[in-house]
Amino acid sequence: MRDYYNVKINLPGGIASPGYLKDILTAAWNANVRKVRFGSRQQLLMSVFYEDMRFLEKDLKKSGIFYEMNTDRQPNIVSSYCGEEVFRTGQWLDANEYHSVLDTFDYDPALKINISDSNQSFTPFFTGNLNFVSSPEPHFWYLYVRNKQTNTVYKWNDLVYTNEIGRVAKVIEDCMLSGECCGEESLYEAVQRKVRYVSQPATHDLELPSFTLPYYEGFNRYESRTWLGLYRRDEQFPIEFLLDACALCLKTRIGEICITPWKSLVIKGIEDQYRADWSNILGKHNINVRHAANELAWQTEDHNEDGAALKNDLIHYFDKNDMRTFGLCFGIQTKAKSEVFGSVLIKKRPLLQIGQLAMFHVYDIYYTENFNPNSRTQLLFEKGLFKIHLPAQLEKLCRRFNNQRSRENLRSLALENDDLKTIVKPVTLVYQCMDCFTVYDPEFGDAAQEILPGTSFDALPETYCCSTCDNAKSALMPVELNKTASFESIGS
Repeated sequence: MRDYYNVKINLPGGIASPGYLKDILTAAWNANVRKVRFGSRQQLLMSVFYEDMRFLEKDLKKSGIFYEMNTDRQPNIVSSYCGEEVFRTGQWLDANEYHSVLDTFDYDPALKINISDSNQSFTPFFTGNLNFVSSPEPHFWYLYVRNKQTNTVYKWNDLVYTNEIGRVAKVIEDCMLSGECCGEESLYEAVQRKVRYVSQPATHDLELPSFTLPYYEGFNRYESRTWLGLYRRDEQFPIEFLLDACALCLKTRIGEICITPWKSLVIKGIEDQYRADWSNILGKHNINVRHAANELAWQTEDHNEDGAALKNDLIHYFDKNDMRTFGLCFGIQTKAKSEVFGSVLIKKRPLLQIGQLAMFHVYDIYYTENFNPNSRTQLLFEKGLFKIHLPAQLEKLCRRFNNQRSRENLRSLALENDDLKTIVKPVTLVYQCMDCFTVYDPEFGDAAQEILPGTSFDALPETYCCSTCDNAKSALMPVELNKTASFESIGS
């Protein structure tokens, strides 16, 4: 087997000029690389054979392009710029503002930094260590800090001014990496001693939008122009195609190509007169832009064939069984210290490990609080599953999400519908299975399991399970049963 290097090139904010990207791709082609990938932190990734690496290094150094081999000491700055205009437009946050923020970084961060519009949900908010999120105050940003390898996020005391973000981030990074600050208050005090910056008190909490992942593939109209979303099932983009795309961008005065955290590309600003040219390029290289929406809602680790293969297997099952996954996104984690984004998380772990040798892998399924992928609270759904059992359990979890969403929508409709006056009798508390809707009513008991009428839920044995689907007692949730009668029905 030939040895190879994994090469990473950061594209700050997920923004690459066609000329810069063309230089990288040309260097890669000369080093016998034929396909590249884009990472979950909006980087460009490629695998280069050992004997060809010297050619790539020579060309990249000649062009002044920084790269890393088999390391990730400098995580890329992630931004929501890729969705700006096409998915959501902030009240004051625009393209120039993003560039102003990125220009404040005169160093290469060693911490993960996210720059996000608070009005969007296309890119994650809190996957960074320093997460700057736009506030209602023009040109001021919330800052949420997350220590490395933890899920604890806390809000910075101040809103940070746009032009100060890079300087403040550098001081915070130095304090965090030096180990001199071990807590929220001590970090804030240390930064205040070292730097003065323009700020406002962060008196209000951040209000995030509900999560929705837009369909981000194909040609889509916005304003008077078109944007093009490009996704590859195997996450690999042919260099020949990308070189043609860069050339067309340069020809048609498109100044930026955007990389998304979903390992895809967005090209904005396509004028009507050039749309046929883009279609011709897609046809020339056999690029499909008609994948199902549920296939786009997955995130896997970078440089990971195992995770990509599992994703494709699960997508095939979802498609075969016509499963509804709208409102969910999925992450697959195969390495203990990696981080993926998703409302449903599939984590692979060894059932047995002897030294460095891992044997007999199993999978755990987690979901985030309220199925919000931006939540850092992960709840265990199933543990220790073999690969063959994963699809059915994921289908079960999807049903639970859909049932929960349906109940929430029905509850909202009931609150809003005040046309019919009702008399509400005393509330009865019953216990409902979250998967099949079966109800245990203490008034009637459960004859099938020899539970007498009048037996409270707390008095049921711990071995009690749902009569329909055998769900554990803990999966039955309390539900208020309102027995109502309308004035009209009484009168009749």
